[in-house]
Parts: sequence; structure tokens; C-alpha cells
Amino acid sequence: MKKAKNYKIEIIFSGFGGQGILFAGNLFALAGVLAGYHATFLPVYGPEMRGGTCNCTTIISQTEIASPVVKEPDVLVLLNLPSYLKFMPRLKKKGLAILNLDLIPEEVILKDDKLNQGKRILKIPMNSLSENIGYPQLANIVAIGALWATLKPFDKKYIEEALKKMLKGGKEGLLAPNLEAFKAGIEFLAKEKTK
Repeated sequence: MKKAKNYKIEIIFSGFGGQGILFAGNLFALAGVLAGYHATFLPVYGPEMRGGTCNCTTIISQTEIASPVVKEPDVLVLLNLPSYLKFMPRLKKKGLAILNLDLIPEEVILKDDKLNQGKRILKIPMNSLSENIGYPQLANIVAIGALWATLKPFDKKYIEEALKKMLKGGKEGLLAPNLEAFKAGIEFLAKEKTK
């Protein structure tokens, strides 16, 4: 899937420490590199990680990337309420937010109607979907499936290749569950489009 010559997407991933946020951001960046893009991955380490929010930025671009820092992201992938409260105000006016409906209450999203005006918001029950396939710890990969299905910056085989590269050294048994979680995110969005 070839994008325009100046294609560039800036993403912030955020959630609780332990939700696999850094893994998700790194996975998407690696998939971008495998697809022939320039990509950066910048994890944020700090005191907020201890029981609070953990976040990272991923940039994928057709051209060289001057800085990995993202001030106003094109896309947010938010897995918990503290992340929503912290990052939603930074999303670009016509940006995309992929939200974990299991940990970000719908009433909070609706209350922020003015803040969210003009933004595309996808509400996905990431925890429920990952629990339904028997892997509750893979909500982050469900999110990657939804992100890929929405943006489609490259063929999905690059996510699969990136997972294979990242799940080596005794972790090969985790490949099938991760692929299943990725597929669950894609399928959820496909079902939503037909409603």
C-alpha cells in the first residue's frame, strides 16, 4: 500500500505501565521500517510509570524524521482514563483517537464533546476483545489491529513480520495469541462499519 510521497503519521500510545504500551509503539515502528518507511520510537521513562501512565511516540514517514518528539499527534492510542485526560487535549483538530472503551467510560468521552469536536473517535472494548480470545493481557495488540485497520499505512504482513522478530528467544509461543489479538482488533472495526 503506497502512500503519498509526503506521508507522515505521528502517534502517541499511552496506558498503564504493564499494558504493553511500549511494546505496541515499538511494534508499529518496526513494521513501518520493514515496509520501507523511516520510523522513530521514543519511550517515555519517568516517575509517572510507577502505577501511572506509561507512554511512547511512534512516527512513520516517507521522508527522514527530524525529531522523535510529538507535540500534537495525528493519532492517539489510549488504553486508560488517565491517558485520555492527559493526551486528548493535545490531539490535532482532525486527529484520530483510538480509545479503550473498557477503561475510558463513554460518559467521560461524551462530556468532552466540545474538546472532541472535529476529531475522529473510535471506541473499542479492547480488554473485552482480548479476554474473549483468552488472552486478557493483549489489549495492546487489539489496539494495534484497530490502528492498522484504520490507517492501513502498509500491508498487514509487516505487523506479522515485526511480531515474529520481537517474539524470539523463547517467546515464539506468544506469536499465535498476538496474531489472534491483532485480528480481533481488525475484525471489530470491520463489524462496526457494517452496522
